Amino acid sequence: MATITPTVEVIVLSAADAVAAEHGGANRLEVVQTIALGGLTPALATFKEIRAATQLPLRVMLRPNGGYAATAAEIATLCAEAQALQAAGADAFVCGFLAPDGTIDQQAMKTLLASIAPAPFTFHRAFDHTPDLPAAWATVATLGADLILTSGAPADLPVGLAALAGRAAWQTPALHWLVGGGLAIDQIPPLREAGLSQFHVGRMVRFGASWDAPIDPDGVAALRQMVVG
Repeated sequence: MATITPTVEVIVLSAADAVAAEHGGANRLEVVQTIALGGLTPALATFKEIRAATQLPLRVMLRPNGGYAATAAEIATLCAEAQALQAAGADAFVCGFLAPDGTIDQQAMKTLLASIAPAPFTFHRAFDHTPDLPAAWATVATLGADLILTSGAPADLPVGLAALAGRAAWQTPALHWLVGGGLAIDQIPPLREAGLSQFHVGRMVRFGASWDAPIDPDGVAALRQMVVG
């Protein structure tokens, strides 16, 4: 199994979020807006504020709507947005599109990825909704992702815990699982024991576990202690 650097990735919506997450010891941030729809592409102005507020690596969501499909026009807009975000300091991106049959929309992905190459990218939780997970893994690997965000099932954790543990061995030096989607701190030890080392959190590290509340640096620190030590 690949040796993977333990990592805590925190979802941020603002510069204040980024400062708090960095203070708590986050290793990396995912930048989104419109979290009620699962996270959409952030406004360029907001991203610039976040970039100015932190030195942490920033992975930026490229998603035009709350689903897992995108039209050709939406992809063209995303390409332009991605290039502007990259010029403003985005280190990597988060994206993932499915065709009507649920398989990965390779045409949409290749068009978008050509606009951001050679930046790394995470294939997001659209992966959990594909009908053939081994085939999807192979496709994502071919597309060049270094991470796949997953909860192990279409539903949030803990539903996919057992499946995630069983898929840890799929990881390679080039492609790793990023565990997220309703993650709870008591799930970390069994996931770490299974060989999973990268974790993605949102509400879990906010006061009261609410998206309307600020990030709690102490909550980030507690998670980091369990993940990184």
